[in-house]
Amino acid sequence: MRIGVTYDLRADYIAMGYGEEETAEFDSEVTIEAICSALAGMGLTPIRIGGVKKLVARLAKGERFDAVFNFCEGLKGVAREAQVPALLDAYDIPYVFSDALTLALSLDKAMAKRVVRDAGVPTAEFRVIEKLADVKKVNLDFPLFLKPVQEGSGKGVGADSKVDNVRDLRRVAQALLARFQQPVLAESFLAGSEFTVAVIGTGDDAEVLGVSAIVPKPNWVGAGYGYQNKEYWEDKVEIVEADATNARQAGEVALAAWRALRCRDGGRVDIRCDGQGRHHFIEVNPLAGLRPEYSDMCLIAARKGLSHAQLIERIMDAFFRRHPDLKKPRARAAA
Repeated sequence: MRIGVTYDLRADYIAMGYGEEETAEFDSEVTIEAICSALAGMGLTPIRIGGVKKLVARLAKGERFDAVFNFCEGLKGVAREAQVPALLDAYDIPYVFSDALTLALSLDKAMAKRVVRDAGVPTAEFRVIEKLADVKKVNLDFPLFLKPVQEGSGKGVGADSKVDNVRDLRRVAQALLARFQQPVLAESFLAGSEFTVAVIGTGDDAEVLGVSAIVPKPNWVGAGYGYQNKEYWEDKVEIVEADATNARQAGEVALAAWRALRCRDGGRVDIRCDGQGRHHFIEVNPLAGLRPEYSDMCLIAARKGLSHAQLIERIMDAFFRRHPDLKKPRARAAA
């Protein structure tokens, strides 16, 4: 079974002149090699493709794949993560992870929060600032937390993201609008602990793989798990297993949000507590990082005794359950 692998390689974009923060969501060669090795170990034949333009070129030449393992983030547009799934849908090629609708929806933090809120999932009160004049419409109590509405990997979250007054609200919103050229999400600040929840499966079959607690170190920057804390994490954050009570409560909120947004196969949901310890949905990452011994989902899997290859197989098992017409191959015997 030929399974294409779509991805964005960070080194390629760095070589084209893009910056470190611009490419923070993209993948390393280590990740791609590990995923392809895991797929091969399952008896599949992985075909490295790359980004959406390379996929377009191969499809235009008539090449086809039995399925695609898609973790392509995309570079341009408000629905950039949805580009590859939409293209594969047009060619009737099944793919791992969420569909175009879910990926477009989840990338917009405000739209995702509206959906989960409508489904009864707790999430902080929020407003969207599309232009500077909208600051006057933010009728929420301080403190507030500001971030770009359509970025991942903590981009735009830093030392001044938490604001305590109207002056700082206007200043930070103006800076983010200018820097990212997209709306700004302003939400009530959640003063409690933060967690990230790894989920495997789809719909009623979805289950929590594990929950990590995000524990700040003395050099933690700002009041949120932002870009600097994620990218230069060694002296800023410790990722540990959540205690049983928080794991259960965070997991319940995460699963409810995962199902409300119709996420598939595997990914992560970020949860944060308010000052009373109540767990709230922050955002979902349906294309979670999969770098061995580095990405949050992989760290959770390792704590559960799963190797990277076994994590990929769990994700593929969820995919094959959605596609019973595709026969799962037998794993190759070890050499």
